[in-house]
Amino acid sequence: MSVTPYWELTFDADGDVDGSERDRLLAQVTDHGVRDLIVFAHGWNNDRSGATALYRHFFAPVPALAPKARIGYVGVIWPSMRFCDEPIPDFPRSVAATEAVAGPALDKDTRRALVAAFPGRAAVLDQLAGMLDERPAGDAELAEFGRLARLLTEPSTDGSQPVGASDTGEEGEPAALGGDPVAICSEFARALAGLGSPGSADGTAAFALPNPWEGAKELLRQLTYYTMKRRAGTVGEHGLGPVLARLAGAAAGVRVHLAGHSFGGRLVSFALRGLPGTVRTVKSVTLLQGAFSHYAFAARLPQDTRAAGALKDLQHRIDGPLVCCYSRFDSALGTVYPLASRMSDDDRSVDGFDLGRMLGARWGAMGHDGVQAVPGTVGLDLAAALGGHLPATGCVNVDAAAVVRRGGPPAGAHSDILHPELARVVLAAGRIT
Repeated sequence: MSVTPYWELTFDADGDVDGSERDRLLAQVTDHGVRDLIVFAHGWNNDRSGATALYRHFFAPVPALAPKARIGYVGVIWPSMRFCDEPIPDFPRSVAATEAVAGPALDKDTRRALVAAFPGRAAVLDQLAGMLDERPAGDAELAEFGRLARLLTEPSTDGSQPVGASDTGEEGEPAALGGDPVAICSEFARALAGLGSPGSADGTAAFALPNPWEGAKELLRQLTYYTMKRRAGTVGEHGLGPVLARLAGAAAGVRVHLAGHSFGGRLVSFALRGLPGTVRTVKSVTLLQGAFSHYAFAARLPQDTRAAGALKDLQHRIDGPLVCCYSRFDSALGTVYPLASRMSDDDRSVDGFDLGRMLGARWGAMGHDGVQAVPGTVGLDLAAALGGHLPATGCVNVDAAAVVRRGGPPAGAHSDILHPELARVVLAAGRIT
């Protein structure tokens, strides 16, 4: 690790923490004289080595940026996964993308990650991989692919959404879970054609009718990420939140700063829901390309004033600001996320790329356009945020497109977060000097 003192907190899919790691943190944080503790949660990721590589690179500039601060560091490890055709700028190839395959097929590392993420479903995954390799013609085959892919999700026994899956009170069953798989695959394929073919050198789409099997792979990706999204909420609320409450009791003088990338942003945000309202130890929350609804903190939704965000008003449990960094270059959240997030009964069907833009206002993500429908939210560009204009409280949207801009399709710049400027945002949000 590039910094010290550093601890890890490992959680399982139900939010249960490794007790020995938790107890070590609680026992040692005061002994190390830590005043500010930065807790970082990764997003989609395939193993511990990938998570620690992210933390090592992101934390590396912090000591030089705040040389007199007494900072401790925590890396959250939780069971997520990433498709290996999604490039990660600045990561070693061995971590970011090994033998990634352009097009509909699954590379061996993604297949291995899927088997680990969905234990007991290896036979189903073999069938899905075979269909993506063969790409049989006909709607019946695409429909069968959709049926098999949906077997991977974790439905609740009463037919409702699993705990931790919803970001807003109006959400029902996402289209990716319950809509017509043939239509959804076609929409995903058109959206990807608009973004450029995965693996293409310049990110431009070839002049050709989109292959619906490109969309089939995207359907599998989004169903996988739906499970990861649910897990992030569960781990945050039932895992990290209670740990932070215990930390407040064991080390009352330690100031906690939460940071999360992608679904990790959802994880640290839902930790606020698992934190007793009387605990004021969290001094800042920084979301880097957060992969959850931009209405999550809203008291009322613009399209339905009777509904609210799942984290309604929980920004007030932060004794400091909620800072959301976003970028228009994040195509994973700008185009594909709203397509996957809309409800099954939203039957609008136009060109997939345009549909993603149309649905963005309603089903958009934090990492694409920031916190929405929260009165008083301040908007800044990155230069202003780093120039001393970051508010001390409330919600703040920071346009980070000046640095978060690299990455090919299908994810775009979603994982382009290894920049000293973003580490400076975390320090500025927490008033760590």
